[in-house]
Amino acid sequence: MTIGSNSTIQAHAILTNRVTLGEQNFVGYGSVIGSAPQDYDHSDAITSEVVIGDRNTFREYVTIHRGTKEGSATTVGDDNLLMTGVHLGHNVQMGNRNVVANNCLFAGYVHVEDDVVLGGSTVYHQFLRVGRMCMIRGGTAWSKDIPPFTVGAIINSVRGINAVGMRRKGIDAAGRADVKRAYQLLYRSGLNVSQAVAQAAGQQWLPDAQKFIDFVSTRSKRGLCDGRGSVGAQVVDD
Repeated sequence: MTIGSNSTIQAHAILTNRVTLGEQNFVGYGSVIGSAPQDYDHSDAITSEVVIGDRNTFREYVTIHRGTKEGSATTVGDDNLLMTGVHLGHNVQMGNRNVVANNCLFAGYVHVEDDVVLGGSTVYHQFLRVGRMCMIRGGTAWSKDIPPFTVGAIINSVRGINAVGMRRKGIDAAGRADVKRAYQLLYRSGLNVSQAVAQAAGQQWLPDAQKFIDFVSTRSKRGLCDGRGSVGAQVVDD
């Protein structure tokens, strides 16, 4: 176990097994980091770990389980805020600068990118991808991939782009407009995913819009959220 300098671990918090905790982290009362995964296939003979970066805040009763396969890890980047009662299941990958409100629950192998804001009591199915700079409404459940820069409003459905969040993170008007153009191509053109991706390949995109295109171009186990939150918008996986 490694605990970086200037970190605070409050009373009744437990760090167990193989945990690497970077510098200037805060671990709140009653949190448990590094305990065994809730996976029938896991064996206590397996060596796995939790690896955490710097300047994270884990409030009261956060739980983070270690990886379930030999040599694997659950990872958290830098500058994240995980509020009371958040759970990261085995092999979750969480990026940087994310705000995760109370009682959010992540099943195994969920991948959360950077700069997301996730409302309280939201739940995320195993192997799900949560794209960069999403904003997710509290009290919702997700079993399909959530594209970057989108606003998640109802179960497995996005509703437009997170323009306010993008502006606050320094994405200029041209960048926001280009992300909106990519969003409209996927969700408002009447094309299925493969057709939208093929059409996007023949166009020029600014860097953030290209990240959106790259995300939706990558096939995964879960498929993509639809756009029923937007008038006339529906994405069809093919």
